[in-house]
Amino acid sequence: MNITIRRATTADEFAVRRLAVLDSSSPPTGDVLLAEMGDELWAAISIETGDAIADPFRPSGDLVDLLRLRADGPAGAVRGRRSARTLLLPRAA
Repeated sequence: MNITIRRATTADEFAVRRLAVLDSSSPPTGDVLLAEMGDELWAAISIETGDAIADPFRPSGDLVDLLRLRADGPAGAVRGRRSARTLLLPRAA
């Protein structure tokens, strides 16, 4: 099965919110990276805050680690670029 790591877009908002419900967490905010196995979302992380969510019914811990590595390095590789279609979820009040 293929692993895909990519930026979330507005089309991913429902899937990210569903994943947050499964994880009993709030959705990550700001720029969000996703980890997908096949066509299914298994984990997501906020690039700015590092807050992550993952599917608790799948072995998704390693995917969260991969997302953290991708979000953190190399300097500016992810943080510096944002497309017009990037999903920006509102910050919690």
